[in-house]
Amino acid sequence: MTDRPLAAIILAAGQGTRMKSETHKVLHPIAGKPMLHHLLDTVESIGVERSVIVVGARREQIEASIAGRNVAIAVQEDQLGTGHAVAQAHEALRGFAGDVLILYGDVPMVSADTMRDMVFRLNNGTDPRAVVLGFRPDDAGAYGRIIADDQGEIEKMVEFKDASDAERGVDLCNSGLMAARSTDLFILLDQISNDNAAGEYYLPDIVMMPGQKSAVIEVADPAEVAGVNSRSELAAVERQWQQRRRTQAMADGVSLIAPESVWFSSDTEIAADVVIEPNVIFGPGVSIASGTTIFGHSHIEGAQIAANAKVGPFARLRPGSVMEEGSKIGNFVEMKKTTLGKGAKANHLTYLGDTEVGEDANIGAGTITCNYDGYFKYKTVIGKGAFIGSNSALVAPVVVGDGAIIGAGATLTKDVAAGDLAMVRAEQTVKVGWAIKFRDTMLKKKAAKKKS
Repeated sequence: MTDRPLAAIILAAGQGTRMKSETHKVLHPIAGKPMLHHLLDTVESIGVERSVIVVGARREQIEASIAGRNVAIAVQEDQLGTGHAVAQAHEALRGFAGDVLILYGDVPMVSADTMRDMVFRLNNGTDPRAVVLGFRPDDAGAYGRIIADDQGEIEKMVEFKDASDAERGVDLCNSGLMAARSTDLFILLDQISNDNAAGEYYLPDIVMMPGQKSAVIEVADPAEVAGVNSRSELAAVERQWQQRRRTQAMADGVSLIAPESVWFSSDTEIAADVVIEPNVIFGPGVSIASGTTIFGHSHIEGAQIAANAKVGPFARLRPGSVMEEGSKIGNFVEMKKTTLGKGAKANHLTYLGDTEVGEDANIGAGTITCNYDGYFKYKTVIGKGAFIGSNSALVAPVVVGDGAIIGAGATLTKDVAAGDLAMVRAEQTVKVGWAIKFRDTMLKKKAAKKKS
């Protein structure tokens, strides 16, 4: 880019009525992260020194969401247009001398490269008054058009409703995103008029003021400037994000058996040589090391999975789950705040909550750790090489020592020392021939009832 200081103004004062939600529009998530935070993370990545979010309705939600971030808030009390909205950031940027990016909280997927390109063009070539980000959609529809020469200097910007047939035939459209110098921006905003049908102050009006020309650059992928104004548009941007992430994962050496069925979170970390089967969903906070296989229909969130582990099918890892190297959980196993040691396994139909499982331990089918008494959570510790028989209930707090064996069907309420065998079950009673006599009696009763 340049050595000039850089600021960003993010417009987020719209009502968002088409979302039909009590949640502010820009806080709806894409890949598990609010749209606004996608944009803020990108802005931070290019070295923006000062960021201002212009808010209106439901401002308290945005203020709570950005708590702890180095971001200023400006308030647009009355919705008087995009030019008016940008002008509200003037006080927050007082004393700032540099370049300003003007972005939209509901256009969250603009890339860092595109932002850099806008700033670069602002400071190079014809030294334009402002730089507008243009795009060429498959269907230009009712977007405003940009008429520019071969050097990208803007000759005219026109709203669709005001455009001639020839102008409507141009497919270069205005995204609304812009870059300008702080020394020019607010002076120009003071000069625009609201003499239009809506009585609003429009940001694009600064482009067509007499004097120095503005320039347009084109975004490489129109998906970057897709706006979100409804649930269907939110879903469309989510699909686009997921498709890019799947492509990147495969380029990084991850095998996706059915890519379109795998859903990532914005912070998912997956090493090369991981295999992911169909219908796997990653929530926030997941990291997976090389050589691991995630079998189909598994849901993983807040989990760290070491090398050469196996997960699923139909497994669920909840926050706080840790699988060490070579460990395995199988079908219909759920883990929460649990560490499964190196080489340990729980192959089927098991719940492990608030549990520490030592290396090479075996957890039999149907086992549960009873970690909650309705008021408090308690921990279960299972030692190295321990064997927990099928259909066991370990009532925490309880410790099973290294190499201990718990017989099938046990309800364990006391600690078991290393190397011991614990069996907690009623003694089996056998009544010889009772079942035959019972069936004969019941069949006779059934026959008699039919005759009556």
